[in-house]
This record gives sequence, C-alpha cells and structure tokens, in this order.
Amino acid sequence: MRKNKLLTAFAILVFVFMIAPLIIITVTAFGEGSAITFPIKTFSVKWFVNVFALKSFRISFVTSLEIALLATVIALLVGIPAAYALARSGMKGRGFLKSVFLSPTIVPGIVIGFVLYQFLVLTLKIPVFVGLLAGHFMVTLPYVIRVVGSSLDQFDFSVEEAAWSLGCTKTGAFFRVVLPNITSGISAAFMLAFINSFNNIPVSMFLSGPGVSTFPATLMNYIEYNYDPTVSAVSVVLMAVTVLLMVIVDKTLGVAALAK
Repeated sequence: MRKNKLLTAFAILVFVFMIAPLIIITVTAFGEGSAITFPIKTFSVKWFVNVFALKSFRISFVTSLEIALLATVIALLVGIPAAYALARSGMKGRGFLKSVFLSPTIVPGIVIGFVLYQFLVLTLKIPVFVGLLAGHFMVTLPYVIRVVGSSLDQFDFSVEEAAWSLGCTKTGAFFRVVLPNITSGISAAFMLAFINSFNNIPVSMFLSGPGVSTFPATLMNYIEYNYDPTVSAVSVVLMAVTVLLMVIVDKTLGVAALAK
C-alpha cells in the first residue's frame, strides 16, 4: 500500500514537472508587457495578433510546411520499399545495412548540417530550397524506416505468399495485402517524420539562405533580438495545432492504432 502511494506521488511529480512549463508559457503569452513576465499583470491578446502580423513568420511557416510535407512524402516513398526489402531479405549484413539507414539519428544534427552545407551548398552549389529539402529528407528517412520496419516485423508474410499462390503478382500483393496491413505504421511514421522535420533546427540553420528560412530558424533569430511574449504566443499556437492534429488522428485512425 505504501509502495503504491509512493508510485502515485512520483507520477504526480513527473506530471507536474512536464506540464508546469507549458502552463507558464501559456500564461505569459497573454501578458500585455513588452517582456516575458510571470505572473502577468494585465491580460492581452496582442501578441497573438503580432504572430500573424509578422511577414517573416508567415513566409517561414509556409516554407516549413512545404519542406516538411515534401521531405516526409519522399521519405515515405523511399523508406517503405527500403523497410520492406530489409524485412523480406535474408541476406547477411542486414543488421549493418539497417544501421546505415538509421545512422542520421545517431550523428548529432549540427554535424549533419555542417557536412550537408559543405557538400550540397559549397561543393555542388545546388539551390537553397533543394538543399534544405535534401537535408530534411535525410533527417526524416530513418524515422520512416524504423517505424514502418517495426510494423513489417509484426506482419505475417505468409498472407502475402498466399496472395502469390492465388495468382496475384508480387507488386499487386504488396499494394493489396502488405500496405493495407501496415497503414497504422505508415501513419505513425508520417506524423513522426513530419514533426521532426518541421521542428528541426541544426540542419535548417546550416542550409537556410537568402529568402528561404524555416519557421524554427526564423523564431531563433527573432529571440536573439527580441524578448517579448510573441515567442510564447507562437508556442501556444503550435501546441494548439498539435492537439488538434492528435484529435483528428484519434477520430480517424485512433491513437491505439498508431501504437500497434
């Protein structure tokens, strides 16, 4: 009984530790002062208006959406076949090959950003947007391979082989049998890759250029010269969007489905 009370108290402390910063940020977003203060003295929503009024925020937000969506879709197109090949292949060295695919999650983001800057920008001199997209593709691909690969590890491939024996081609069986059974894994991979791409800072800081900057990079530059509650307002807006996305996913797929 005493052990259960200790576990409950510990769980409450962890929950408070995680939720308290979010509450503080939310409260400071509604302060009227020109600097972030807690507690606030007067209530105001002018900083939320400022978020949408700043042109740099609007442009960089759209850029981040474009980069995150494109990078995630390309990562899915490459990662799903790669994960399938790794799951179906019985070749030696499969573990090493999987480690190669997952290596960008091990190497620090600032190292990846610097290497990509040296190779893509200085050596190949490719356009800024294309270089940024390539960098985010490299960042998101490991998440797709890992999550989709986990779904494929739980998939019974005898069902696919039964489809072959019934006259279905290997390509047809892949699209009609395999993909429908790993939809939850693909959805989870999409969300995880998209969020990591949208929130990425190290790679984006190195690969951004004139007229092309992601939202987190723009926000970092803004914080460098300003300390007003606009930053808190941005955080609240992003939290609200995240909650909305989770509600939509829960209503359409179900959170439990993504955990499979």
